[in-house]
Amino acid sequence: MQTPEPFEPDPEPQVAPPPPADAAVPPQVQYGGGVWALGARLTWLSGLLLAVSAFTDWYAGSGDGITIGVIGWHTGALGKLVFFVGLAVLALYALREAGIELPATLPESLIVIALGALATIFVLIRVISIPDQFPGSGRGIGIWISLVSALLVIAAGLLTASEEL
Repeated sequence: MQTPEPFEPDPEPQVAPPPPADAAVPPQVQYGGGVWALGARLTWLSGLLLAVSAFTDWYAGSGDGITIGVIGWHTGALGKLVFFVGLAVLALYALREAGIELPATLPESLIVIALGALATIFVLIRVISIPDQFPGSGRGIGIWISLVSALLVIAAGLLTASEEL
């Protein structure tokens, strides 16, 4: 039996020198996905607006020389839930920016759409039904801001879903 020939290592691979740096071309900012990741930016903005809108006046009224304004936080559980839904949208955005991704079976865009739908339902309940403890009050500008921002959360989720495709 003949012994095998000794193993000889391959010669080291040749590494190409780096291309020369062109001083005339300034570095360019690279944004990920689509139109500067419009879905992610809209998610962040609409979530922040939804959370803050819980502290705007949802009901306003005047009578006998006084003017009252009731913020969403003081309208009961639904006003508080709108705030926490806005915080949940912001938390999802923060998790993604931190590099923590959700499982593929549970896409972030679907969760954002569901949270937006939930916030829209909560705000619509308050648009339709003014609590009895605020007689003579009409709807203030804050409740409309909350409604628009809840609808923007849904739009942000849809935009993010279209960017993922």
